[in-house]
Amino acid sequence: MTTLANFPITRKWPAQHPDWLQLYSLPTPNGVKVSIMLEETGLPYEPHLVNFETNDQLSPEFLSLNPNNKIPAILDPNGPGGQPLALFESGAILIYLAEKTGKLLPTDPAARYETLQWLMFQMGGIGPMFGQLGFFHKFAGKDYEDKRPRDRYVAETKRLLKVLDQRLEGRDWIMGKEYTIADIATFGWVRNLVGFYEAGELVGIQDFPNVTRVLAAFVARPAVAKGLNIPKRG
Repeated sequence: MTTLANFPITRKWPAQHPDWLQLYSLPTPNGVKVSIMLEETGLPYEPHLVNFETNDQLSPEFLSLNPNNKIPAILDPNGPGGQPLALFESGAILIYLAEKTGKLLPTDPAARYETLQWLMFQMGGIGPMFGQLGFFHKFAGKDYEDKRPRDRYVAETKRLLKVLDQRLEGRDWIMGKEYTIADIATFGWVRNLVGFYEAGELVGIQDFPNVTRVLAAFVARPAVAKGLNIPKRG
């Protein structure tokens, strides 16, 4: 029988509760997707901090779970068929947890695919583009004399925000009245854009009132407030 002890990652991050889902992550926009989802669904889980300052993500133990050396990743001792399941990529994890719990993903086939469509919009657009803008605005890129790379990502970020703002017109959430994994995936990144990246003025966030309205509703959720700080940094 396969147990958590069969997974090398548990040697570096021992499970105190081996019957709980194990989360390996950092409180970044991608990482908090999963901690928020776990808080929203109420699944018991044990968070483990993957410290990039000490290159935990490059350790053999972590690479045994995610060869792409990115967070988040999970190890579910109660996966399909009662066997442990190791999984990486935040979007895949959100879908898995939604299907496992029967929460935050519509069961109606058309609505389900529409939700997944907006999840992929975040995965392929909002995450990569907002992240590049953050690099050029706040980190090493800010020292580049040539501002064309930064301005490219400013323009693309504004375009994506416009798409999102139009979608939210007359809606409480991306899918309407129902809060879903598409919102969890998206609004952690919007929060990071205007907060950690300090790029709200740069992109004219005030020009997207539906986005700011839904962002406020998102951060007011108790599960979001808790999940945004999990795992706690040392």
